[in-house]
Amino acid sequence: MKSAFSEAIVAPPATTRRAATTRNDMQWRTRPNLPDTHYVDTRVYTDHGVFEEEIDKLFNRMWLPVCHESELPKPYDYRTSGVSNNRPIVVVRGPDNKIRTFLNMCPHRGNIIVRAPSGSLLKAEPSGNPKHMTCMFHGWQFDAKGRCAEIPREEDGYQDRLCKADVGLRELRTEVAYGGFVWVNLADEGESLSDFIAGAFDGMHTELESEPLEIFHYQKAVIPTNYKLWHETSREFYHDYMHFHNRATGMLQPGYFDRKYQVFPNGHAATGLTTVAYDAYEGNKERHLTFPGMPKNGWKQLNIFPACTYSLRASCLRVSVMTPLSESETLIEVRGLGLKSDTPEIREARIIDHDTIWGPFGRNIIEDLLAVQNQTLAMNESPAAKYLIMAREEGDTIHDEIGLRSYFAEWSRRMGRPASNPVAGGAAC
Repeated sequence: MKSAFSEAIVAPPATTRRAATTRNDMQWRTRPNLPDTHYVDTRVYTDHGVFEEEIDKLFNRMWLPVCHESELPKPYDYRTSGVSNNRPIVVVRGPDNKIRTFLNMCPHRGNIIVRAPSGSLLKAEPSGNPKHMTCMFHGWQFDAKGRCAEIPREEDGYQDRLCKADVGLRELRTEVAYGGFVWVNLADEGESLSDFIAGAFDGMHTELESEPLEIFHYQKAVIPTNYKLWHETSREFYHDYMHFHNRATGMLQPGYFDRKYQVFPNGHAATGLTTVAYDAYEGNKERHLTFPGMPKNGWKQLNIFPACTYSLRASCLRVSVMTPLSESETLIEVRGLGLKSDTPEIREARIIDHDTIWGPFGRNIIEDLLAVQNQTLAMNESPAAKYLIMAREEGDTIHDEIGLRSYFAEWSRRMGRPASNPVAGGAAC
């Protein structure tokens, strides 16, 4: 006897399709009979040269979210992190309340200056003064605005050949926007953050900007997979078949297949509002908490190129950021946020809602992790698996793979070569 769900997913008889068959090696290596925008060569995930070029052309030149302003709420608070192949940075709220970002590297001998993940510069280091960032190696000190404040034995060692004014920290372009996130850009010149975003956050403006947000959850993990594979799990919902929770609370509910994608310039893509029937999953309950402007049990999602996702599920916002470490290793940071005005009781409810889905043992995260690690294993161990398909067209609705195609269209534009043939020097072997 078939269940209601199995009835819903059984395809009608294919009267015009060719009979199913297997393929030999030559057929396996043959390009799909599809437009080159509808498939990718697996070397976009596995080739080291492609990875190095991504760091140069994407991550070194684009706006990247690195933390939330609530992680450094007071003057002299700081947060360290890594961007673009884990280049070390330190984000500091200055005495003027302005948030600035610096390369966390001493200009003297290249040592990391601020070693703790977070804290306050008001507390002096053993080798330095309060309100300063002090390099433990030789005691060079820098103030909260990145200026060199102290060089031990400066005149004795350098005479008039070098002084503090010559050796300030490398400052990065920094803006606080889109729900209070701190965005940085390693390139001194280029498009503004608003031009880069190109209106992608318009559909979340009320929820993100009506009240200040505050972080309540942070976790990070290094995963043996390419960063794009993790990001892709948020850019296509065809894989909802993998998530029993999503099948019960979404796919079986009226209107699920009507949810639309909206594609923006610069590779961003959003999925429109839907309502999740949380109580359709045994042990779940409705989520009565929400965000300003968001209906009860609503869900919106926005994917920012090249490696960030904002997912707003009624009571809580999850922002995940991927930092590529190599072609097969990615640092994933997940932040959960609520409203700064939350009472302790409301905050606790948001935390429970967040962790049920997205916590370390949440109902979706483990399944996504298993999928992307299996993809990486298969691609690395089977070099003949050359082409992956992203050819579903369903009128831009939820199982359309336009989210993937729009990503790789932007990837191809910025890399200067198609994702279907990403390695310079000819066709795939």
